[in-house]
Amino acid sequence: MKQSRLEALADGIFAIVMTILVFEIRVPEFGGIVTNEALFNAIIDIFPLFLSYLLSFSLLFTYWRSHHYIASVLAKNTDIMLSNISAVFFFFVALIPFSSHLLGMYHYTEVAIIFFAINVILIGLSLWEMRRYIIRAHDIENTPFTKTENEHANMRILLPVVVAFIAIVVSFYNKEAALAFFTIAILFNLSRRSTKYIFRFIDLFRPKN
Repeated sequence: MKQSRLEALADGIFAIVMTILVFEIRVPEFGGIVTNEALFNAIIDIFPLFLSYLLSFSLLFTYWRSHHYIASVLAKNTDIMLSNISAVFFFFVALIPFSSHLLGMYHYTEVAIIFFAINVILIGLSLWEMRRYIIRAHDIENTPFTKTENEHANMRILLPVVVAFIAIVVSFYNKEAALAFFTIAILFNLSRRSTKYIFRFIDLFRPKN
């Protein structure tokens, strides 16, 4: 498969999946004349679906951005193994609309939070494996990068994975806090300078020569 075709496939899958997310939010229906109060209450009832949509859309955007860089900028060509790893990545990405809707409908249950967290973990690990393979593969030419750039990239990919594991544990004690962890991880990835602040904090505890 040509690299341009893999990139086009990724763009198409992400576009479809991100669009499907909003289809799960249905406009409230009423049998007769609707009052402002009734409509407002109906919107409040489906507000968790709006939050899960926002959470999932932002998450998918960060993963699309990461995949674009890994498969189109970092890798200057592709091979069968990279295509296969991308297929696994796309499989879990396409599952997001289901896990997102499940989270929006049943956010008060541990099962919904855990299912969404596992989905995030599998996406992150497959993306991390994709980047690791590209760097180590003999048949793929890489764009040069520094050790610092590599550390920052791994941080962006693996932080949501770590947060998802934490959210699973926290969900048994406080479901709102578990959802807050997801939000923090996404906001972290949306900011371009976030990794710099994390590594500055880590450097405070590193022994100085």
